[in-house]
Amino acid sequence: MFAGVERSPIGTEAAANVFRTHAPNDVQLFPITVEGESARYFIINATKTVDCIDEAKCREVQHHTENDPFPEHAGEYRWIYGLRIDPSKVGGAHVFRPRKFKTAFIVSEEIKAALEAVGNLGVSFERVTGPRSAHPE
Repeated sequence: MFAGVERSPIGTEAAANVFRTHAPNDVQLFPITVEGESARYFIINATKTVDCIDEAKCREVQHHTENDPFPEHAGEYRWIYGLRIDPSKVGGAHVFRPRKFKTAFIVSEEIKAALEAVGNLGVSFERVTGPRSAHPE
């Protein structure tokens, strides 16, 4: 599940505990009630944005232009296919969104492993470091 304009993830208490334990300075956790569910859920908000996109390694980058319906977004990313980041610019953050492309919610390998250990989260992970893949994502 996701919430809000930038698609903030909604997770179970177990998932929220992963973020609380491994990235307490990188996220805000907001408890919510999901109608028809007795379990506790949380909106997981990444509090950091990082200027880290490596355009040369991305498969395709589309920018907003001044002629777009929202000219205030001119110069920002409309969409990125095969997103790649420069890990040297992350500065130790375990959870963040790339500046100018806040659609992406990026987690470190440590967070990914801990979330996978929780299991059955209904999420998928896509590598954003290293060389771009040869096939479409």
